[in-house]
Amino acid sequence: MRKELKHWKTDVPSGLIVFLVAIPLCLGIALASGAPALSGIIAGIVGGLVVTLFSNSSLGVSGPAAGLVAIVLPAIQYLGFQNFLLAVVLSGVIQFLLGCFRAGTIGYYFPTAVIKGMLVAIGLIIILKQIPHAFGYDKDYEGDLAFVQSDGYNTFSELSHAIQASTPTAIIISVICLGILILWETKLIKKFSFSKIIQGPLVAVVAGIVLGLGFSGVDSMRLSADHLVSLPDTIALTFPHFKPSEVNAEAASVVSEGVQTAGITDFQAVVAIFMTALTLAIVASLESLLCAEATDKLDPQRRQTDLNRELRAQGIGNFVSGLIGGLPVTQVIVRSSTNIQSGAQSRLAAFVHGLFLIVCVVAIPTVLNLIPLASLAAILFIVGYKLAHPSKFLAMYKLGWNQFLPFMITITAILFTDLLRGIGIGLVASIFFILKSNYVKSFWMTTMEEAGRTVHRMTLAESVFFLNKGDIQSALLQVEPGAKLVIDGSDTVHIDQDVIDLFNDFETNAGFQEIEVHRIDFQKEAKSDDDPARVKRLAEAG
Repeated sequence: MRKELKHWKTDVPSGLIVFLVAIPLCLGIALASGAPALSGIIAGIVGGLVVTLFSNSSLGVSGPAAGLVAIVLPAIQYLGFQNFLLAVVLSGVIQFLLGCFRAGTIGYYFPTAVIKGMLVAIGLIIILKQIPHAFGYDKDYEGDLAFVQSDGYNTFSELSHAIQASTPTAIIISVICLGILILWETKLIKKFSFSKIIQGPLVAVVAGIVLGLGFSGVDSMRLSADHLVSLPDTIALTFPHFKPSEVNAEAASVVSEGVQTAGITDFQAVVAIFMTALTLAIVASLESLLCAEATDKLDPQRRQTDLNRELRAQGIGNFVSGLIGGLPVTQVIVRSSTNIQSGAQSRLAAFVHGLFLIVCVVAIPTVLNLIPLASLAAILFIVGYKLAHPSKFLAMYKLGWNQFLPFMITITAILFTDLLRGIGIGLVASIFFILKSNYVKSFWMTTMEEAGRTVHRMTLAESVFFLNKGDIQSALLQVEPGAKLVIDGSDTVHIDQDVIDLFNDFETNAGFQEIEVHRIDFQKEAKSDDDPARVKRLAEAG
């Protein structure tokens, strides 16, 4: 971390901005998870101070993730909070072992179209989810990224309710703060040296506080507590005692099924704890790997994160977070992208954000409870716009349909489901287009005359799959009796056994039609065949 200190002029202000954005996110995710408000703050502290020290992600920020709420909420209600924390500790151990066994390399296999689609989708979701907060409609918790929200509305139906229940003061604050942020991006402001140290988001937050205080003197314009950052009055760190027997044996609420389960034994509790730990480890690891890949693509310097090291760092973070009463942590794209857009240069910014969070825990500065959520919404509008800039769509369109369609499918799927499901759908779409591309371009056929004889040359692509069999079979049937066929596999890296068998069968039949067949670089496949005559003919063909 010592070498990062040279970037303090940019990283300290960036860390402060990320901290201001992280506060309502940590509290909102804890609320949605059915956990104490403190557990979200603890997870944010661990993500900033612990994970950052062990990770080499230059600009990634870790903390509690909205994507885990669907797992955390039923787990806490089924196991009890103390036993859930044990599951978080165990999930950290599993993640650390996954990193040791180099499972992080799975992150390198996600197509670029999917990762870019994820970034654009997150940008659009940020904008859509912040519109209600900008209008002063704060019924849904901050940080909810799911399509169906905690208040019963979905991403789009929420917008109409927000407009109907808008608060004029919140709208004024969000518009003024947004104007400040846009102004801070202009050349007029950037030519002043102070703009490099005093970031636009910080000015917007201060302006929001000042406006909120100014309107507080007018009853009809005063913002209620629902429209402000709300930190708990008292915070105390406690180290939990893990007791599986404390699981409510009389009536454990299973949220996902809506039924009552009675008589849970210690053994059943232990099994449930381990299954929860395994689920958290897998989902949190996938989310962290995806966010790390996405963050690297946003990094202006294009630095690469060691994904195995990232898994180990996340594992250590979850071990510590669970031990001291925090929610599970992952690398999170909203805070990471805010970090990048705020001008961060190194890991110092994420660490500073953790320092601000721990100061917040110790001191609980009253000023933080004066920050309007509308001013934070303005900051996130800019973050979302930069992630989903129209140029991103144009750039992907220029790459062709094989890239553009998976990109759009990923965006749509994430918007209407959630992050991991959307990524899965986008991945399936990408695989489909890869197979389709190989299916269409599995070979090229040329025909020429040589010494009064027709010669067909079939040049195979780099990869030939079983899906190409029909196309290849049709081409082989066009070879007339008495002709010569050259099957050129010199550039082929992979060929499915189904296709090899197809060529073998054609060659056997070709002898009866006086078709001369030559293969190039097919000796390996021929040696595995049980027909010595065919092997001899291939060897003679060279």
